[in-house]
Amino acid sequence: MAKQNVAEQFVDILVRAGVSRLYGVVGDSLNPVVDAVRRHRGIDWVHVRHEETAAFAAGAEAQITGKLTACAGSCGPGNLHLINGLYDAHRSMAPVLALASHIPSSEIGLGYFQETHPDRLFTECSHYSELISSPQQMPRLLNTAVQHAVGQSGVSVVSLPGDIAGEPAPEKAADTALVTSRPTVRPGDAEIDRLVEMIDKADKVTLFCGAGTAGAHAEVMEFAGRIKSPVGHALRGKEWIQYDNPYDVGMSGLLGYGAAYEATHECDLLILLGTDFPYNAFLPDDVRIVQIDVRPEVLGRRSKLDLAVWGDVKETLRCLTPRVKAKKNRRFLDKMLKKHADALEGVVSAYTKKVDKHVPIHPEYVASVLDDIAADDAVFTVDTGMCNVWAARYISPNGRRRIIGSFSHGSMANALPMAIGAQFTDRKRQVVSMSGDGGFSMLMGDFLTLVQYDLPVKVVLFNNSSLGMVELEMLVAGLPSHGTANTNPDFAAVARACGAYGVRVEKPKELPGALKEAFKHKGPALVDVVTDPNALSIPPKISTEMVTGFALSASKIVLDGGVGRMLQMARSNLRNVPRL
Repeated sequence: MAKQNVAEQFVDILVRAGVSRLYGVVGDSLNPVVDAVRRHRGIDWVHVRHEETAAFAAGAEAQITGKLTACAGSCGPGNLHLINGLYDAHRSMAPVLALASHIPSSEIGLGYFQETHPDRLFTECSHYSELISSPQQMPRLLNTAVQHAVGQSGVSVVSLPGDIAGEPAPEKAADTALVTSRPTVRPGDAEIDRLVEMIDKADKVTLFCGAGTAGAHAEVMEFAGRIKSPVGHALRGKEWIQYDNPYDVGMSGLLGYGAAYEATHECDLLILLGTDFPYNAFLPDDVRIVQIDVRPEVLGRRSKLDLAVWGDVKETLRCLTPRVKAKKNRRFLDKMLKKHADALEGVVSAYTKKVDKHVPIHPEYVASVLDDIAADDAVFTVDTGMCNVWAARYISPNGRRRIIGSFSHGSMANALPMAIGAQFTDRKRQVVSMSGDGGFSMLMGDFLTLVQYDLPVKVVLFNNSSLGMVELEMLVAGLPSHGTANTNPDFAAVARACGAYGVRVEKPKELPGALKEAFKHKGPALVDVVTDPNALSIPPKISTEMVTGFALSASKIVLDGGVGRMLQMARSNLRNVPRL
């Protein structure tokens, strides 16, 4: 039996760690690894058109499955293209292993063709970034990289020179048990005791939830019901906490809606559950604040805390809920629910009034129709910019849907690449890319990846022929918009030329039918919807500090809330609320 080379051993370890796909673009320094993948039955090579797409796709797959994923780039410029997607994966706590292949080991440090130093370049967007400089390092170093990525929920980068990848591997080491999931973390008894005391003394408690509430929906609802607390959320907490929530008061932040802002500012005690909410201008500075998070490094970095609790949300609430006194007075909760419903009621007409005659089409209407037509277990991938607004306010979570985007890193062009990774996890599950024309055109080449692999991703393109969010930021700063206009093709025609289904929609009456037909199509499809570039969004509360750098301007459409099913839920939650 032929002896393994380093590349073959590398691939064996990836497969043992649960990796099913390696996203990337081939190149000479990667050839030994790509050939090892070709010959291994347990892993597939996914050939994308841009390495940035590879990293975004791997990050999305990791977010959907919760398992380790992998991407690769060839030496120098090839692996440099990975960096934006890796930043996003790392900040989204997605376990991703990136292979950055390197120039010949004998040439490192001598200014060789395509020379970079990937082991240095990726340190800021990874938990672990190291260079394999000899075959003897490989098994232990790669195992260590896997443990970092999975154990700390983020990115690990392994730099591997192409010549070393082709060398004979060291004698097969004993298989090392690999971390495959993270443990639960329980706070200490002293922190639980102190938190119980603070909650029992407070008359008005508000919960503000982030992505750390994933898997803890039942525990949050039980806790909120016991202490009669309104429940608001950040954008990344939306998919985990908004559905089946009788205490929902919406979202705070730049894309916020409803009464979340009021609920966080008018309480006696604010409890931040699993959120590293970055916009401290939206957090109060005159109420007591407790933060509960499994990542101790984020505790207190956004606001001054009265108590920091190190623990995962689910386990912490399991310890906490039985010990707090059940509150009987729900006056504060009912007041916030009423404010929330009123805020949503006030904006329904923003997209319903004469919608069948409004051309260009209201983007809010597009998002609302999409919300109704999409499958109950659909995965929505969302471009940064105005698409974030429409997804945040109009796409309704239900416990089965997923909504992912570059919500922490804020990169353009993420939706299509993320849809690729999401669709590979399950070809039968509906995956919808909510793309802006700016983001889509930036990495449009990877629409060909959908066609090449016959991935049934549905791209819904919000085409306002501009970099809408940037244009509004310029208006806020008192600057005339410049460099924000896009001269676009007929994107539906481009899709058809690529071999996919494509349809262009310019009239509102055509939209429902066009979406339904596209969703029925078995392969990749694109719906190019020409939308109103004047549609705006403003946060629920505005201060001078918030205005700077954010999209605020006069417009035909001004929103300060979400609609659709969120309004229905708000109305439902008010049924048992007495008149205030």
